[in-house]
Amino acid sequence: MKLYSYWRSTTSYRVRAALNLKGQSYETVPINLVAGDQGEAEYTALNPSKGVPALVLDDGTVLTQSLAILDYLDEIAEPRLLPSEPVRRAHVLAAAHAVALDIHPVNNLRVVKYLKAEHGIDGQGWMQHWMQQGFAAVEAMLPEKFGFAFGEAPDLADLCITAQLYNAHRWGVDLTPYPKLQRIEAACLAVPEIAAARPENQPDAEEMK
Repeated sequence: MKLYSYWRSTTSYRVRAALNLKGQSYETVPINLVAGDQGEAEYTALNPSKGVPALVLDDGTVLTQSLAILDYLDEIAEPRLLPSEPVRRAHVLAAAHAVALDIHPVNNLRVVKYLKAEHGIDGQGWMQHWMQQGFAAVEAMLPEKFGFAFGEAPDLADLCITAQLYNAHRWGVDLTPYPKLQRIEAACLAVPEIAAARPENQPDAEEMK
C-alpha cells in the first residue's frame, strides 16, 4: 500500500497510527501541503478533494478521507478500533467525530490561509478558539475510569484526540483544563506503533522550530 501523507497533517497522523497498530505495511508518499503539492494535476487525479491522506491499495484502488480509510482498515485487520457493542461504539464515534468533524474542519490549513489572505484574521487566535471549544466538549464526553478513552486499548477516539493534541501543542493551546485528553495523549504516545506515527518521525518531517 501507498499512503499519500503530509507529516504535520492530523488526518494523516490518524491513519498512520491505525496502519501501524494493525501491522499493515505501507510506503509513505509525501505531499507537501505548504508547497501546494495537493493541487498538482497528478495528485488531484488521485484525490479530487486535494487533501491528505489518500491510501492506494496493492490492486490500485484509491481510498480517500481519513474516517473512510480508518473504517476500511477496521474491516480488514485487527485490532478493531471500534467496539462491536452498540452503545460503546456510539460513544467512541461521538468523541471521534467531535474531533474529526467539529474541530478539524475549521482548523484546516486551507481555511486558515483563506482567513488570513481574504479577511486578515489571525490564524493562531482562530485555531485556539475552536480547539478550546471542541476540547471542552470532548473532555465532557469521556469517562474517568479507563487508561485510554473508552477502554484499556486505543480506539478511534484515542487516535483522533492524540492527533489533534499535536496540533494544539503547535498552536499554543493551554491544555490544563483537559486532564482526560492529556491522559489519553500520554497513554497513546507510550504505544510504540502510535509513537512511530508522530509527525516528527515521518520521512518528510521538516526541521522542528
